[in-house]
Amino acid sequence: MLALGMYWLLSALSVTAISKYLPGFRIHHFGAALIVAGVYGVLHALLSTILKMILFLPMWLTFGLFALVINAFLLYITDELLDSFHLDSWFTTFIGAALLTILNGIWAWLLL
Repeated sequence: MLALGMYWLLSALSVTAISKYLPGFRIHHFGAALIVAGVYGVLHALLSTILKMILFLPMWLTFGLFALVINAFLLYITDELLDSFHLDSWFTTFIGAALLTILNGIWAWLLL
């Protein structure tokens, strides 16, 4: 349970760091980053596996790189659900999702 809390906090720090360095990826404050990390994490846990099974062929043909498109779609849904989080363009969404995936992968590798 402690690892889940640490992972959530580190994911929120990732969202904050991405918002500092990626133009068009905006959060209002760190509390909003915690909410974004929570909502994105729940969406990722609930929908990612289902979408990857439905979109098996593009995943297979791109050697798994289509997962970045799925993650960008989940980040877009997070943007639509929350008022304190804004993404300016699809390009910003895609780059932000790629960076968030990389950073969260590093945190998961360090914690697990």
